[in-house]
Amino acid sequence: MEQRVSLITLGVEDMQKAAAFYEALGWKRVESQEGIIVFNLISQTLGLYPLQALADEVGLPVEELGKGGVSLSYNTRTKDEVAEVLAAAEAAGAEVLVSATDVFWGGHHGYFRAPDGQLWEVAFNPFSALSGEGAFRWGGY
Repeated sequence: MEQRVSLITLGVEDMQKAAAFYEALGWKRVESQEGIIVFNLISQTLGLYPLQALADEVGLPVEELGKGGVSLSYNTRTKDEVAEVLAAAEAAGAEVLVSATDVFWGGHHGYFRAPDGQLWEVAFNPFSALSGEGAFRWGGY
Protein backbone atom coordinates (compact mmCIF):
# COMPACT_ATOMS: atom_id res chain seq x y z
CA MET A 1 0.00 0.00 0.00
CA GLU A 2 1.39 3.39 -0.98
CA GLN A 3 1.49 6.10 1.70
CA ARG A 4 -1.44 8.37 0.85
CA VAL A 5 -5.07 9.19 1.51
CA SER A 6 -7.03 9.61 -1.71
CA LEU A 7 -10.54 10.34 -0.52
CA ILE A 8 -12.04 11.54 2.73
CA THR A 9 -15.69 10.51 3.06
CA LEU A 10 -17.92 12.15 5.65
CA GLY A 11 -21.16 10.42 6.54
CA VAL A 12 -23.79 13.13 6.92
CA GLU A 13 -27.47 13.10 7.86
CA ASP A 14 -28.62 15.86 5.50
CA MET A 15 -26.64 16.00 2.26
CA GLN A 16 -27.89 19.42 1.11
CA LYS A 17 -27.38 21.03 4.52
CA ALA A 18 -23.86 19.62 4.75
CA ALA A 19 -23.04 20.77 1.21
CA ALA A 20 -24.41 24.23 1.97
CA PHE A 21 -22.09 24.44 5.00
CA TYR A 22 -18.95 23.74 2.94
CA GLU A 23 -20.17 26.00 0.15
CA ALA A 24 -20.66 28.79 2.72
CA LEU A 25 -16.96 28.36 3.53
CA GLY A 26 -16.21 29.07 -0.13
CA TRP A 27 -15.72 25.50 -1.40
CA LYS A 28 -16.93 24.57 -4.90
CA ARG A 29 -18.65 21.29 -5.78
CA VAL A 30 -17.52 19.23 -8.74
CA GLU A 31 -19.74 17.07 -10.90
CA SER A 32 -20.29 13.65 -9.33
CA GLN A 33 -22.54 10.64 -9.42
CA GLU A 34 -26.05 10.88 -8.02
CA GLY A 35 -26.18 10.23 -4.28
CA ILE A 36 -22.84 11.81 -3.38
CA ILE A 37 -21.51 15.36 -3.24
CA VAL A 38 -17.85 15.95 -4.01
CA PHE A 39 -15.37 18.77 -3.41
CA ASN A 40 -11.91 18.42 -4.97
CA LEU A 41 -9.11 19.44 -2.65
CA ILE A 42 -5.53 20.20 -3.65
CA SER A 43 -4.29 16.61 -3.56
CA GLN A 44 -7.34 14.77 -2.26
CA THR A 45 -11.10 14.76 -2.49
CA LEU A 46 -13.78 15.27 0.14
CA GLY A 47 -16.99 13.34 -0.40
CA LEU A 48 -20.28 13.74 1.43
CA TYR A 49 -22.28 10.52 1.66
CA PRO A 50 -25.55 9.68 3.42
CA LEU A 51 -24.79 8.49 6.95
CA GLN A 52 -27.28 5.60 6.80
CA ALA A 53 -25.87 4.45 3.46
CA LEU A 54 -22.35 4.49 4.91
CA ALA A 55 -23.52 2.45 7.91
CA ASP A 56 -25.22 -0.03 5.57
CA GLU A 57 -22.06 -0.32 3.44
CA VAL A 58 -19.81 -1.16 6.37
CA GLY A 59 -22.40 -3.31 8.14
CA LEU A 60 -22.60 -1.29 11.35
CA PRO A 61 -25.56 0.29 13.09
CA VAL A 62 -25.70 4.01 12.29
CA GLU A 63 -25.36 4.74 16.03
CA GLU A 64 -21.80 3.35 15.97
CA LEU A 65 -20.54 5.78 13.34
CA GLY A 66 -19.06 9.12 14.28
CA LYS A 67 -17.77 8.03 17.67
CA GLY A 68 -14.10 7.86 16.71
CA GLY A 69 -11.58 10.47 17.78
CA VAL A 70 -10.73 11.91 14.37
CA SER A 71 -10.20 15.50 13.32
CA LEU A 72 -9.62 17.02 9.91
CA SER A 73 -7.13 19.85 9.68
CA TYR A 74 -7.08 23.01 7.59
CA ASN A 75 -3.78 24.85 7.69
CA THR A 76 -3.55 28.58 7.06
CA ARG A 77 -0.84 30.77 5.59
CA THR A 78 -0.81 33.22 8.52
CA LYS A 79 -1.50 33.19 12.23
CA ASP A 80 -4.29 35.79 11.88
CA GLU A 81 -6.08 33.66 9.30
CA VAL A 82 -6.90 31.03 11.97
CA ALA A 83 -9.40 33.35 13.68
CA GLU A 84 -10.80 34.44 10.30
CA VAL A 85 -11.50 30.84 9.24
CA LEU A 86 -13.04 29.99 12.61
CA ALA A 87 -15.35 33.02 12.29
CA ALA A 88 -16.33 31.99 8.75
CA ALA A 89 -17.07 28.46 9.93
CA GLU A 90 -19.21 29.77 12.78
CA ALA A 91 -21.10 32.07 10.41
CA ALA A 92 -21.73 29.05 8.16
CA GLY A 93 -23.25 27.08 11.05
CA ALA A 94 -20.32 25.43 12.83
CA GLU A 95 -19.79 25.45 16.59
CA VAL A 96 -16.41 26.87 17.59
CA LEU A 97 -15.02 24.57 20.28
CA VAL A 98 -11.61 26.21 20.78
CA SER A 99 -10.96 29.82 19.83
CA ALA A 100 -7.72 30.73 18.09
CA THR A 101 -4.90 30.23 20.54
CA ASP A 102 -1.15 29.64 20.65
CA VAL A 103 -0.06 26.00 20.94
CA PHE A 104 2.79 24.64 23.09
CA TRP A 105 4.79 23.51 20.03
CA GLY A 106 4.92 27.02 18.56
CA GLY A 107 1.90 27.07 16.29
CA HIS A 108 -1.52 28.67 16.56
CA HIS A 109 -4.85 26.86 16.20
CA GLY A 110 -8.52 26.45 17.08
CA TYR A 111 -11.27 23.87 16.53
CA PHE A 112 -14.80 23.84 15.20
CA ARG A 113 -17.47 21.18 14.92
CA ALA A 114 -19.25 21.03 11.55
CA PRO A 115 -23.05 20.72 11.59
CA ASP A 116 -22.82 16.92 11.19
CA GLY A 117 -20.35 16.61 14.07
CA GLN A 118 -17.00 16.33 12.28
CA LEU A 119 -14.16 18.02 14.13
CA TRP A 120 -11.97 20.45 12.21
CA GLU A 121 -8.71 21.95 13.42
CA VAL A 122 -7.71 25.27 11.85
CA ALA A 123 -3.98 25.73 12.32
CA PHE A 124 -1.01 27.88 11.46
CA ASN A 125 2.26 25.96 11.57
CA PRO A 126 5.26 28.31 11.30
CA PHE A 127 7.52 25.30 10.70
CA SER A 128 5.63 23.92 7.67
CA ALA A 129 4.76 26.60 5.15
CA LEU A 130 2.08 25.80 2.57
CA SER A 131 3.06 25.44 -1.07
CA GLY A 132 1.99 28.10 -3.53
CA GLU A 133 -1.20 26.16 -4.25
CA GLY A 134 -1.86 25.56 -0.54
CA ALA A 135 -0.65 21.97 -0.15
CA PHE A 136 0.66 21.08 3.29
CA ARG A 137 3.65 18.86 3.97
CA TRP A 138 4.99 18.29 7.48
CA GLY A 139 8.33 20.00 7.74
CA GLY A 140 7.67 22.25 4.76
CA TYR A 141 8.87 22.07 1.16
